[in-house]
This record gives sequence, C-alpha cells and structure tokens, in this order.
Amino acid sequence: MELIGLYLVACVLLVVAGVAKAVHPADTARALAALTSKPLGATATAVRLGAVAEATLGVVALVIPRSGLAWAVALSYAGFAGFVTYARARGGALASCGCFGSPDSPATGVHIVVDLVLAAAAVGVALARPSGSIVSVLAGQPGHGVALAVATALCAWLTYLTLSVLGRLQAVRRLTAVTFGER
Repeated sequence: MELIGLYLVACVLLVVAGVAKAVHPADTARALAALTSKPLGATATAVRLGAVAEATLGVVALVIPRSGLAWAVALSYAGFAGFVTYARARGGALASCGCFGSPDSPATGVHIVVDLVLAAAAVGVALARPSGSIVSVLAGQPGHGVALAVATALCAWLTYLTLSVLGRLQAVRRLTAVTFGER
C-alpha cells in the first residue's frame, strides 16, 4: 500500500473539514445556496448533516482502512473536485467553498488538483484491499509507523494550508495587482 500516507492525509482532512463545517456551516451553506438556489436555512442543516457524515467517514476510514471505505473516501474527494470545478465554471463569485468552515477562501485550481490526487490515493488503497486496523498498518511500517504518522500530520497541515490559505493569498494578490517579478 504505497499510497497509504496520502490516504491517511485524506482521512485526516475529512475529519478536520467535517468537524469544522458541522460547527461553522455558514460558508459552505452560502456556497451551496448560491449554486443551487436553495434557501440558506435548509442548506445549513444539510451542510451540518453532511459534515457529520464526512467526519464520521474520515474517522472510520482512518481507523479501519478497508477497500469499501477507501472507495467512499475516493468518491468524497471526487465529489469535492466536481463541486469546485462546477463552481469555478459558473464564473460566479464563489467567495468560499467553505471546506474548513472558515471565513471566505476562494476555491482554486490547486484545490481541484489536491482533491483529485487524494481521490486517486484512496482508489489505490481500495485496490490494494487492505485488512486489519490502523495499528496493524502502522506496525508494518518502519519504526512502527512513527515516521508515517508524523509525515501524515505534517502533510495534512500543509494540505490544509494549501486549501484554506492559498486561495485567500491569491485573491489578495489579484486585488492589489501585484505580480511576481514586478518592482
């Protein structure tokens, strides 16, 4: 299971994003309401329910990496990529995808690529047909998985920053009309 590290990152991000959206569903609800023309109140309730399901999937898929759960993780990320692609294609002012329940952070092309990479990693794990638990997966790694756990945490943090902060930085750059190489 060469892709287990990326798969674990995907699971951790599902948990973090799911919990964040369950606590702060407003940004995601606004993004969905703008794209679907549904009432914001009903959308917020749907976001909370989806967020709980997302976090639950992340926890279960992390603790018990199985083929079926890995397919569900892959479908989740493919769905996220589809949502961001659709929102960007509409050309509207999507202020935030609301992925982490944080203030406005425009969805970027990098967001789509990251979602697709994490979906592909989950497909790879699903095809490897893992068995056991995360404990047995980590036990089979060098150093009993300590390096894998640390690398997973670091990569999850960096991916979170890429998805949540990079869009804001790009938006500020466009607003201030600053380009690389200009003095």
